[in-house]
Amino acid sequence: MSGGPSRPGRRRGSRARGTAMAALAAAGALLAPALVTGCSGDGDGDQALAMGAQSVPALGRAQLKKGGTVRWAVDALPATLNAFQPDADRVTDQVAGAVLPTLFTIDATGRPQLNTDYLSAAEITEREPRQTVVYTLNPEATWSDGEKIGAQDFVAQWQALRGGDKKYRPARNAGYDRIENVEKGPESGQVQVTFAQPYADWRALFSPLYPRSVTGDAERFNEGSRTELPVSGGPFTLGERDDKTATITLERNDEWWGDRALLDSLVLTAVPRDERRAALEGGELEVAELDPDDAEGLVPAAAGPPAADDKPAADPDETQSGFAVHRAYDAAYTQLALNGAEGPLADERVRWAIARAVDRAELAEDVHAPAGLPVKPLGSHLRMLGQEGYHDNSDALGAYGVDSAAELLDEAGWQQGEGPAAEDGKPGAAVAAPLGSGWPAARQRAELLRQAADAQRAEGLDDRADDTDKDANEAATQAEELAERAATPVRTKDGKELRLRFVLPDGPGAGQLRDVAGRISAMLSTVGIRTELETVDADTFFADHIEPGDFDLSLYSWPATAYPATDARPLFAKPRPAPGGVLTVQQNYTRVGTDYIDQLLDQAVGELDEAEQEELLNKADAHIWAAAGSVPLYQRPQLVAAPVGLSGAGAYGRHHRDGPFEEPVDPAARLLELGRGAQEARGGLVAPGGDHQL
Repeated sequence: MSGGPSRPGRRRGSRARGTAMAALAAAGALLAPALVTGCSGDGDGDQALAMGAQSVPALGRAQLKKGGTVRWAVDALPATLNAFQPDADRVTDQVAGAVLPTLFTIDATGRPQLNTDYLSAAEITEREPRQTVVYTLNPEATWSDGEKIGAQDFVAQWQALRGGDKKYRPARNAGYDRIENVEKGPESGQVQVTFAQPYADWRALFSPLYPRSVTGDAERFNEGSRTELPVSGGPFTLGERDDKTATITLERNDEWWGDRALLDSLVLTAVPRDERRAALEGGELEVAELDPDDAEGLVPAAAGPPAADDKPAADPDETQSGFAVHRAYDAAYTQLALNGAEGPLADERVRWAIARAVDRAELAEDVHAPAGLPVKPLGSHLRMLGQEGYHDNSDALGAYGVDSAAELLDEAGWQQGEGPAAEDGKPGAAVAAPLGSGWPAARQRAELLRQAADAQRAEGLDDRADDTDKDANEAATQAEELAERAATPVRTKDGKELRLRFVLPDGPGAGQLRDVAGRISAMLSTVGIRTELETVDADTFFADHIEPGDFDLSLYSWPATAYPATDARPLFAKPRPAPGGVLTVQQNYTRVGTDYIDQLLDQAVGELDEAEQEELLNKADAHIWAAAGSVPLYQRPQLVAAPVGLSGAGAYGRHHRDGPFEEPVDPAARLLELGRGAQEARGGLVAPGGDHQL
C-alpha cells in the first residue's frame, strides 16, 4: 500500500541492519506467512479485526494443479542475497525465506511455533546457571548439495554474526552477542546453544540459516553471498537473475524433503507501483500489490500470459476469468514522527499538544474505508491489531482534543494570535500548505473528480460516473472543513511563530501519505500550529532527511514484529552522546527517549517468564506514548490483486513478510500452496477468504 516508506533497517535483532536505502514498503507479500492476526489482547473489536486480518484463497493440494509459472511484482531486485548485510532489502528476505531454512513460524496469535520441516524439538533445557537451548534437527533436513544441516552451520552463523570477528561485516549482532557457546548437543542430531545472558527472543535466532559454506568464510559472507546462493535448504532454489528484464526466478527444489512446491517457478518482477495495474491488465503479471485507486475496476487480460519458457501458460480454455482483490491490514503501521532534538518540539508539552490535536480515528477512517477495511486506529508501538499481547496504551498521552492541546500550548508559552489568519484573509494562509496538501488538495481533487465524472458520462459509463460524483462531493465537503480549520491564527512565542517543517517523500507511491499529512496539517492549524509541507526525493528521504534529523514532523512506517523486546530497542532507545559530539540515535530518528524506557526494554529482552515480559512491554509502550516522539496512526492497508482461482496468493496481513524487519516464516506454507484450481478452466473458482471479485 501507499502508506509511506517503511524504514528499511530491520528491527529484528538477528537480521537487523543499521542503515539502508529508504523504500516504500509495498512489495507483494510473496513468501510465507510471517505474523497472523489473532484475538486482540484486550478484546477490542475482535470481529472487525478478524475481517481485516488477511484475505488469502486457500484450497487443498488435491484441488490444485501442478506446474506453471507465476509472476509477482516487487519494488526492486535485491541489492544483496545476504539477509544479514546492511543493504539487505525486502526482496532479499523474500528470496531467503524460499531457499533457506527458517526454524520457527508464527501462528495465528503471533506466537513463534516450531517449523517441523527443520526441527523436531527446540526447548530451554536449563535456566541456571546459564540459559541453555537444545535444538533437535529433523533428520531429513539436508542442503541441496547433500550435506546434512547440522551444528556446523549454527556455529558458523553465530561466529559470523556475534560481532567478535572484525573480518565479518554483519549489520547488527543483537541476540547473537548474548551467546556464550554453540556446539553439538548431547544426542545425535542436536545443537546446543548456551547463553552468557538470558535471551527471551532466542527463537528469533538462526533464521534464515545460511550454510557453513557462506558463513564460515568472511569473504564469501561479505562479498560472495551478495550475488550467489549455490546451496539451498528450502522448497525453492535460486534461478536466474536478469537485470535487463528486472526479474529473479525461484525454481522448485526437487530435492526438498517436505511437501513439494506445486509451481515450477516463481518470477519476482520489479515493476513500479504506478505501472502495476497496466501490467496486470496486459498479462505481464499475475500478482501485484496495488493502491486502492488502481484496484478499482481492474480488468484482466483476454488470455493467460506466456510462461517463462515462452510456451503457453494455459490451454485456450484456461483463460483468466477475472482478478480478485484481496484486502487486509498490512503488517506495518504508519506513525507521526516528532523530532524532539531542538526547536519547539524539544518541549514535551508541544509534542503532547500535537499528539492530542491529531484525530487518529479520523485518519484511520480516511485510510481504511477507501480500502474496504474495518476502521481502527492503532494503539501500540509494539504490537499490531489483534496480535497476542496487543493493548491500546494511547491513553498514556492524556485527554485528546483541541481544548486539551490548546491548554498545553498556552502552558508552554505559545500564545494564540488575534485577527485574521493572513492579511489577504484567504483560508489556509495560516497553514501555508501548498497545493497537494490540506484544503487546496481536497478542493483540487473535487474539481478533478467532477471532470472525470463528466468524461465517464460522455462515454456512457453512468454507473461509474455516479460513484465518481459521490467521491467529488465528499472531497468538496472535506475541502470546506479543512478551509475552516486553516483559518485559525498561528501561535507565537517571543516574537516567533510556531512553525514546523513537515517533510514527506515525493512520487506516486507516497500519495496517500501526503494526503494524510495534509489532514494532520489542518488538524494542527485548529490549535494555531503552522506546518509547511515539504516534499523531497523519495530515494533520499531517509538518508538525507530522516536519519540526520532534518525534519520537524514526518510520516513513515515500521513493520510488525513477533519479537518486540529485541526489535523495539533501537527504535526507541534514548540517544547517547558519542566521541566528537555526535549523537548516537540508532534508529530512533525522533531523538526522543528516556532512561526508564531503555531499562524496561532491557529487562524485557532478558525476561524468560512470558507474563512478566508482557507486563514490562506494556509499561514500555505506555512510556513511549507519553514521551510523544512517535504517534502510531493506523496499520496500512494491503490490497493484492491475483487471478481468480490462484490459491495461496493474496493479502497476508500479519502473515505478510513485510519490509525492513521481516519475521521468520514457513518457507513452504504459502509457496507450496500457490497454484491454480483444477476447475479454474471451467468458469473459474471464486477464491475464498473474504475476497472482493472485480
